[in-house]
Amino acid sequence: MVLPTKAAEPAKSGPEKWIFIGGDNPADHSDLIERHDIAGVQVIHSWKSLEPEKGRYDFSRIDRDLVLLETLGKKLFVQIQDRFFLPTHRNIPDYVLNDPIYDGGLVRQDDNAGEGQAKGSGWVTIQWNPAVRARYQKLLQALGARYDGRIFGINLPETAIEVEKNPDNKGFDCDAYFAAQIENIRVAKQAFPKSHVVQYVNFWPCEWNNDRRYMERTFDFAKANNIGLGGPDIIPYRRGQMKNSYPFFNRYRDELPLIAMAVQGPTLTYTNPRTGKKFTRAEFQDYAANYLGVDIIFWTVKSSWLQQAR
Repeated sequence: MVLPTKAAEPAKSGPEKWIFIGGDNPADHSDLIERHDIAGVQVIHSWKSLEPEKGRYDFSRIDRDLVLLETLGKKLFVQIQDRFFLPTHRNIPDYVLNDPIYDGGLVRQDDNAGEGQAKGSGWVTIQWNPAVRARYQKLLQALGARYDGRIFGINLPETAIEVEKNPDNKGFDCDAYFAAQIENIRVAKQAFPKSHVVQYVNFWPCEWNNDRRYMERTFDFAKANNIGLGGPDIIPYRRGQMKNSYPFFNRYRDELPLIAMAVQGPTLTYTNPRTGKKFTRAEFQDYAANYLGVDIIFWTVKSSWLQQAR
């Protein structure tokens, strides 16, 4: 099955509305899921939760979610999480943390928690380590063998990380990180030829304004391989995004099979520079549709328009 590009599809009235529930049980949000205007649910699964022991996979939560959503006539997007935004979250398998071949599995990274929020910290998996990456790709392949064509899509988390190149960071190198992420996207698409594959791309470490051509190469690769792209935050007009991924979404909007972006908790903290007020639902939607070419918006259940409906 070859997924068509958007240029070959009929015009849509606007982005589909999905809800983003993090790692929650969809049953806890059934009141929202059952709404006629909600097309599906995006759920996060950490690497550790899916592979509790080396080579032993536990996909029971995905199976559970599929049963519920199929009953309700809704779709499922699964995000596979290999980076974390709290110091206590080290949610990759214990064998990756402890076996010396994997060099500890994680390095610390800084985290931007939103506009006006204190800078946080967390962890990112050292995908530039070939042994680590090989195990992660085996997970993607196992997921594809079970769920390709059954789930609507799978996405890999944002490309942005804040890691310094120093001896403590397990051989981190910007080119090696970029190459590792592209390899993971390729493997994901090979594992999921029928379901949508989406890579979240917002920033690349060491790059600003495409000066290393990481962003350009990402979009060209996605176009050539029928891979979707997206991101964790729709923040209209924001300079950082306009110097990184946003112009590329605009340029490639009709050349990718799917653009899926989120309004998550941190997104709601941002102020519209044109009004001096927090962005409204309409402003998020208009910018997503008219500039970014978004097909799906994953709305956090914290969004005011969803909270008011409860």
